Parts: sequence; C-alpha cells; structure tokens
Amino acid sequence: MVVPGWLQADARLRHVHHRPASAGVAAEFPDWLEEPVREAMGRLGVAKPWAHQVEGAQTAFRGDHVALATGTASGKTVGYLLPIVAACVSGSLGREVAGVKHRLLPGSGHSALYLAPTKALAHDQLRSARELAIQGFRPSTLDGDSSDAERRFVRDSAHYVLSNPDMLHRSVLPNHARWSRLLGSLRYVVIDEAHRYRGVFGAQVAAVLRRLRRVAAHYGADPVFISASATAVDAAEHLSTLTGVASARLIDVDTSRRPALDFCLWQPNDDPHHEAADLMSRLVADGRQTLCFTTSRVQAELVALRAGRSLAQATEVASYRGGYLADDRRAIERRLQTGELRAVACTNALELGVDITGVDAVLSCGFPGTLAALWQQAGRAGRADRDALAILIAKPDPLDSYLCEHPELIFDAPVERIVLHPSNPAVLGPQLAAAAQELPLTTSDEHYFGPTTLALAERLETAGILRRRPAGWFWARPDRAVDRIDLRNLAGGSVDVVDETTGRVVGQVDPAAADRTVHEGAVYLHLGEQWRVAHYDQAAGTALASPSRESYFTQALGEFELVVRSDEKQRRLAGATVHVGAVELRSRVTGYLRRDTFTGKVWDSTPLDLPQRTLRTRATWWTVDAATLGRADVPETALAGSAHAAEHAAIGLLPAFAPCDRWDIGGLSTRCHPDTGELTVFVHDGQPGGAGFADRAYDACEAWLAATLVHVRSCPCEAGCPRCVVSPKCGNGNHPLDKDGAVRLLETVLSLTPVR
Repeated sequence: MVVPGWLQADARLRHVHHRPASAGVAAEFPDWLEEPVREAMGRLGVAKPWAHQVEGAQTAFRGDHVALATGTASGKTVGYLLPIVAACVSGSLGREVAGVKHRLLPGSGHSALYLAPTKALAHDQLRSARELAIQGFRPSTLDGDSSDAERRFVRDSAHYVLSNPDMLHRSVLPNHARWSRLLGSLRYVVIDEAHRYRGVFGAQVAAVLRRLRRVAAHYGADPVFISASATAVDAAEHLSTLTGVASARLIDVDTSRRPALDFCLWQPNDDPHHEAADLMSRLVADGRQTLCFTTSRVQAELVALRAGRSLAQATEVASYRGGYLADDRRAIERRLQTGELRAVACTNALELGVDITGVDAVLSCGFPGTLAALWQQAGRAGRADRDALAILIAKPDPLDSYLCEHPELIFDAPVERIVLHPSNPAVLGPQLAAAAQELPLTTSDEHYFGPTTLALAERLETAGILRRRPAGWFWARPDRAVDRIDLRNLAGGSVDVVDETTGRVVGQVDPAAADRTVHEGAVYLHLGEQWRVAHYDQAAGTALASPSRESYFTQALGEFELVVRSDEKQRRLAGATVHVGAVELRSRVTGYLRRDTFTGKVWDSTPLDLPQRTLRTRATWWTVDAATLGRADVPETALAGSAHAAEHAAIGLLPAFAPCDRWDIGGLSTRCHPDTGELTVFVHDGQPGGAGFADRAYDACEAWLAATLVHVRSCPCEAGCPRCVVSPKCGNGNHPLDKDGAVRLLETVLSLTPVR
C-alpha cells in the first residue's frame, strides 16, 4: 500500500481499492519488420514489444481493422507505429510481403493518417515519430497552424500525417484533388483517443470519416482503421460505428508491465477544490510528484495558487489548461517530465495534450464524466520502480456522492459503452451536403452513410441545397458546404465576450449557453476574474462586458415547454410507463437571480426579455397515472415538487448509466403534461437531433431509477441538498423541490416497500 498514514486515518477517506502490479508479457517483433525499424525501436527503449502491441500490429498488417483498448501508458503507440513504419518505408527497403490484403510493393509509397481530438496531442505524437530517426520515414503535422510550406510538404512528400478531424473536414476533403497523393496512397488511419468521439461530436466525426473513406476510394485507396482508446467494453463496435466499416478486431488484454495502484475515494467536508489543493501540497511535502485534474480552467488556476501558498517553494507548483501559448505549455511539460515541477493542477488539456506518465500521485477533483476518463487520469501515475496513488475527490452532487456509497460502480463494473448516433439527421443532413460538394452523391453512397442517405438527399433537394442530375446529387450553392458545419457545436460559431473599453475578446461562449451565461447583467468568470455584462447582442454574437469585483454571482431563470412529437417505444414498470421518442423543447430565459458569493442567498430577481429558443431532440420520459399516484402517499400540493426533485436526482445519476455529463442533458417535470394527461418526468438530450443519451436512459431505466431512489433516500440531509436533488443548472432556481415526496414517488414507480 502506498496510501500515506495521515490519509488512511482521515474519516473523509471512504474507500481504498488496490490493484496489484503486473510484470508484463513480452513478445518477438513480427518477422515482416525490417532491421532498421527494430533498431529504431531499440533506441526508444523497446527491446522487445509487449504481446498486445505485436497482436495489434499483426492484425493491422494483415489488413484488418483493429481497436486497441488497453490501459493508459500500455504502449498503444508502438502497436500502430510498427505497421505504419513498415508500410511507409518498405518501398525504399525493397521488400515484398505476400499473404496480406494490401501487399507492400517496392516504391508503392504508402502513407498513413493519424487523427487526434487536439492539435497538442498530434504534435506530441510527432515528437515520438521523429525520435525513430528512420531513413525514408517522413512524418509531419497538419493543422490550422501549419504554414504554406508545411502544407506543401505534406501534400507532396510526407508519409505519416498527424492531424485532427477538424482539419480533415475543413481543408483536406473539400480540396481533395490537391491532396490526391496522400488520399490515394492511404494505407492506415489511426483514430487516437477514440472514446472521446461520442454524442453529437462523435456523430460529426463519424460522418467526416465516412467522407474520408468515400474520397479515398475515389483515388483507389481502402485504408485500414486503427483506433486507440482507454479501456472500453465496446471499442471494436465503436470503431465500426464510427467509421462505417463492417467489423473490427478487439485487442483489450493489457500485457504491459505496470506498477501497483492504490485508488482512493475521498468525500470532502469543505469545498472540494480547497481540499484538492490541501491534498496536493501534503503529497508534494511527502516527496510525491502530483497531478490534479480539475473540471474548469478557473479551478486549475485557483488550486495551483492555493497549493503553492502552502509550500515553501511555490515555484514547484504550476497550472496547465487550454488557452496557454504553445511555448508556455511545452515549458510546463518539460519541467514536469524532468521533475523540476513537483505539482501541476490542470484541466483535461493535459490529459489529451501530451503523454505524461510516471508521476507518483493523481488527484481527480470531481468525477470527469466517464469511467474511461477517470481511469485515463489515474493511469498517469506510476513508475517502473514506484507504485502509484490515485484519489477521486467527490464533488457535492448526486453522481459523485453515489459513487462514494457504491465504489463497486468504479472498481468492479466494466467501463461504460460509448453512445454514438451517426444517423442523427441534424448532423448527417449537412454532412451529406458537404459530401455532395466533394463528389456527386449517388444511391451507392448508402454503403458509406447508411439507409437514411437517399431520403435525406431528397429532402436537401427539396430545400434547394442539392440539385439532382443523371450523375447524382450536386451541391447547388456558391459557398462551401463545410463552412456551415462546426464539428464541435451544432449551433455554429460562438459568442464573443468583449471588453467594452478596449475591444479585446476576453472569452467565448457556446451559443446554446449564451442566453443563460452572458445576458445583460450577468457576472461572467474568466481566468479567475469577474466581468459584468453590460450589453448582449444575440444577432451579432457579442457580449460587451467590463471588469468587476461583485460579491455576488448570477443564476438565470427561465420558462420551458416540451411537446412530444413521436412516442416511439413504451414499456411498463411496476408503477409507471416509460417512453422514448422525439420531442420539441421551447425555452426562454426570463430573468436572473443575484446570489451572495459566500452564502448563496438570493439578493434579488431581475426580469429579462429574450426570445424563445426551440430545440428538436430526443427524450425518455415516464408517466404515472392518477390511480397509481393515489397510492404514493404524496399530498396533491407536493406532487410538482416531488416530480421536480426526482427529475434533478435522475439527471445527476444518469452519467453512471450512459457516458454523458449532466450538462449534456436536461429535464422537465410536470404534475399533468398536456400531451400525456399524467404526471410526467422528461430527461432529454441537449443537442439538436439527439446524442443517444436519452435512448440509453430508456434501455437502462429500471437500474437507473432504482439507483436514483437509493441515493435520494440515503442522503442524510433533511430537505434536499446539492448531493441529492438540488441542481446547479435549474432554470427555475430549484423551486419547488420536495425530497421526501421524490422518495415516495420513486418508490411507487418501482413499487418498492418504503423504508422510513
């Protein structure tokens, strides 16, 4: 055990899980690997590869798609680099290998494409590729920062191109004729951090990868796809869904050497970020190099500042987040790797931005949304000669509190399935338009885009977006179709927060959240600084603000209406009927509260006049009829508050059953909904067309609601708190809420015996 004594003796330590060390299982390099490549691997310290690396390399080399789903720091990079380097340099080495789907012919000029969700990760991988120093192997990055000369080199000469889906979407595919050498010689496509491609972002990337396959086929290539991800139960299925290929081979047995790990659950009495800073400083004082992952940029700065004040040498602590200049990020990474930095508080920019391993301890301040992300963070800890310590510091919300009560959901349960809905028409329609501008869309393209392709093409034709000719559907407009698509935001663009004195852009806000966060009078936080919004212009996409030192924060209020558009499936629970289908959510921000920064007490309320927003998405909902309600022992006056509290708790716990964040979903509850005529609780996806989370909630409804009941019933508070039914995102200011009524309502829905 590496848990320090002072930690073991603390009542806030709720659970310790011990994972024993593993010696690892090595294997011989494949016989098709040339000696110069073996020597290069030796220079990198890979005298013998791990067995799972060889298995992955052999599978890809044979021409089969492969999903590498082993733990953090298990060497997945070597697993896909071996076949890539062999393919890219085999022509110059003059060797032929028979018996594979893609024969390596002298002078064949194979190429490979690596895709990462961030530019920083691609640049980090470039350093690894260059360290091989193999003659004839030419790697290069391609992203929005690439110069014209760098882009020409990639088009004309590069073997191994490290990029991101956004660059592929906006630059390469719309101009595919200029990239014909790369696309026509494409042998492998690596999708790194594949578990990050979920929900609407995943659906967008799925469409881009289908466009890539289609254009590559136009130039005569049929690439092998290799995904690399943290441990997942459905990595091969996810790769097939993401790319549209028929099947993929799963490699998920980690044969690498790894240290022992002690994983602790810590439930704070105080602010979790304050306690994270205190734990970090004590671990550093014990001689342990420590990372602390936080859930926001501001908290990364504040945790580092607080921890630094507790240490004799504050320069031993730094923060790391998105928004830093590249040189500053590289300097922090270098100081962390050399040991000069003893502690770093960071966002997942470090988790995704660079391959940092070998620290002594990792703190996760708040559950990061998925088990895959949590284990990836914990995997940053551990050296060959020292065991590892990881600590999950629970936030005061339903999910984190529930995990502290049920540690088996972390340590005994499989990593969650990845939710992906590539046929989402709100995503696929615009992507088909982009595909049609690249090459005429034909009936045969159902092979790439699925069975809804033709119906969507006809709808685009009716709307005047596409024009049908004998050769297929063509883009009918003078602009670029891809410019209408933001892979990471269906609303498109962003709202700029602008310093009204200097005109400097302070920050950017997702348009979907702008009405709630940068309305007139809102207090906006950026880099630990407060800004008060003086004017919000939705049409121009700007919010003018000035620095402030207010002792309050603002919380938006709103009104909501939800209309059921299609009730597609239903099934009975003991005391309710569960449904899933398409809905339309109409919402409007009507005002905001000013709350005291320290106590949370409401100062006053200010009305706002903002337009109504309409969101067409998917939802699951459950209805309870009047006869069943009569058995619930809930007063009529408390039914609305009971349903509202049950809704909040259910939303808070859904990420334990579907890989989403509570901010990816929303809800609405009503004593008597006009479309159902009964008490109804809705939980809906937060993106147009749906992201798949509501459908997964329907599938897991019994277990999900049972867990919700257990958690609310066991929370020690009297009337409701942030750990059970109080939501930080409630548009009605958490009013009305009835915790006891929620327990009785859920007991009735599940027909469980009340426990008083």
